Amino acid sequence: MTLLLIAILAVTAALIVVLVVSHRNNAASQPAADAQAAPVDRNVECCGAHEVCEAETLLAMRTDIVYYSDEELDAYRGTPPDGYSDAAIEEFRDVLLTLQMHEVTGWLKSLQLRGIEVPYPVRDEALMIVEEFRDIRMKHRAGQS
Repeated sequence: MTLLLIAILAVTAALIVVLVVSHRNNAASQPAADAQAAPVDRNVECCGAHEVCEAETLLAMRTDIVYYSDEELDAYRGTPPDGYSDAAIEEFRDVLLTLQMHEVTGWLKSLQLRGIEVPYPVRDEALMIVEEFRDIRMKHRAGQS
């Protein structure tokens, strides 16, 4: 069971890396005309018209940093995910456990924008929450159809 969970987490992490690299490559190859396109208000809940809803993606599309009462985590900027002490891991976990399920993706984006890498154990927990939230939303959407 543990090996299956590790395999699922590894595949999820690999997909995130592929999406990030693909997104960066696509953004770099966009023609200048696309850069002139009308701005999108990303502060609203997803309207459902996007191919990938920003509310559900871990890619940081916003550039403004939102704090989740976690300013103390800024001290870990530049620390690699495997370089945290047990006490530091608990600091991240304490913040994660105060978040509502729908806030976890935004928190991870905020940490990314701030240059803070999440400790591996907490990252795995956060990704499981994000996946569970996506599953719930998909089931909810399927029930409305």
